[in-house]
Formats: sequence, C-alpha cells, structure tokens
Amino acid sequence: MIAQNVANGDTAGYRGTEAKFDTVLSNLSADPVSFATSNGQIVSQMPGALSKTGNPLDVAVKGSGWLSVVTAQGPIYTRDGRMKINQGGTLVTLNGAPLLDAGGAQIQLDVSGGAPDIGADGGVKQGGKLIGALGLYSLPPDAKLSRVEGGVASSVPGTPVADYSKNGVVQGFVEQSNVNPIMEITHLVYAQRAFEGVSAAIQSVETSFKNAIQTIGSST
Repeated sequence: MIAQNVANGDTAGYRGTEAKFDTVLSNLSADPVSFATSNGQIVSQMPGALSKTGNPLDVAVKGSGWLSVVTAQGPIYTRDGRMKINQGGTLVTLNGAPLLDAGGAQIQLDVSGGAPDIGADGGVKQGGKLIGALGLYSLPPDAKLSRVEGGVASSVPGTPVADYSKNGVVQGFVEQSNVNPIMEITHLVYAQRAFEGVSAAIQSVETSFKNAIQTIGSST
C-alpha cells in the first residue's frame, strides 16, 4: 500500500490509500484493542493541491465530487481532469475513456470548433454556445472504492451533485496527488524496521525453544 502511494506521488488526481483499523474486544480491557482488518484499505478523501496548466482541456475538481467516465467495465470515477477531444468529437480522458454528463451521456464537441470554455458548474461552451456539462458525482461515505485503471470503481453508484456552492470545476488547472512522498517514504522505512524487529523477535523465541529442548533432552 505504501509503495503504491509512493509510486503515484506525481499522478494527477490520485487519492492515496490508507489502512483501515477496527477496534474489537474493547470491553475486555480498559484500553481498546485495534487490529488491521483483511481488505482494510480505504481511499483517502483529502483533496490534492491545484496546479495551473493553462490548458483549456484541463479541469480540477473542487469539493468532494468526482468526474465519471465510461469504460469496458462500466462507469468509474476519477479526479484526473486532463481531457482531449477524439477524432469523433467526443470529450475523453487521456486514456480515451469518454466523460459523462450528469445524465450519464457522453459529451460531443465540434472537432473544428476550437477549445471549449468550461464554467465552474461544469457547463461546456464552444463558440459561445452551450453544448453540454461535465457531470460531477457524489459517492456516499459507506461506498467501497476499489482501484481501477484511471480512477476508482464504487460499490454504490454515484449521484449527480446538485449543490455547486461547495463543488465545481476550475478550467486550466489540474489536481495533484494528495500523497506526501516524504511522509510515505518515512512510513515505508518504519514498516521495514518494524518487520525486521518482529522477525528478530520470532527468531529469538525459536532459538530459545530449540535450546530448551536440547537442554531437557540431554539431561534425560
């Protein structure tokens, strides 16, 4: 998990992965007992910093919303707002996946119509004419997010964002990864040392058992 975060420190729109810990059996002791759960990885919801690119086909998402794109596996959600117009005029991600509007439809542009103007509410204009709007989707807090190429898949379908006072997009900007590479490398070193410490402790116990068996066996 940490290595994946480090590798994506420069990936636009990347949300870092965090370990999930659950408190169990806390009624048996005055102090709570926490354990790491199997499949207990969650996607961080902390936003990344915005970086200005000046590219009219770049947008950064403000707030908690997600852009939605359609793939062969179905709709996925992403914070990477780097886009392009394909030969057919469809607005797509850099990987070629079509972006969706709030109704789940693809957005068609005029290939020869020039760069679009994208408003804070996601409205896409070309030549001063409103063509469509980028869909912003909200994912519920209890949704289980899994990593897929280009974004995340959600166990619960997203719902279109209705409140644009706290959500929206900014044209000409890209959201950077929310991963702090220095902190992640520190975590990696800590995890490695913890592993080495546990391994040494296990080896010490096994050596003690072996010596005890040899001592008892020789005396009998």
